[in-house]
Amino acid sequence: MIATIKRRTLLCAAGAALLLSAAAVSGRQPNAAAANSRQIAIENFAFVPATVTVTAGTEIVWVNHDEEPHTVNSIDTAAAFKSPPLDTGDKFTFVFSRPGRYTYFCSIHPHMVGTITVK
Repeated sequence: MIATIKRRTLLCAAGAALLLSAAAVSGRQPNAAAANSRQIAIENFAFVPATVTVTAGTEIVWVNHDEEPHTVNSIDTAAAFKSPPLDTGDKFTFVFSRPGRYTYFCSIHPHMVGTITVK
């Protein structure tokens, strides 16, 4: 009986360690994305909202709701990111880990500009 309990405890501990090590390798904490995530819509040839303020470590998810393709490309080199062309319903995700102000645009429609402020 005691051996069974110890074996179960050991298996649970091993499973937890495996989960945490997988999270460390991926750079994400379990459930961190759900708790620290913001969405920016791409609609009517604009980023909505165009200006967002978040805390460091926040995941931003851009979702294209237009029928035309769009991209999300950083202007700043401090946090360089570049999406592929996003078709209707496609998403692009980037985690902002450092405080600063980050400007981005759509390379297909350069008049589309947005700003992320990370505190």
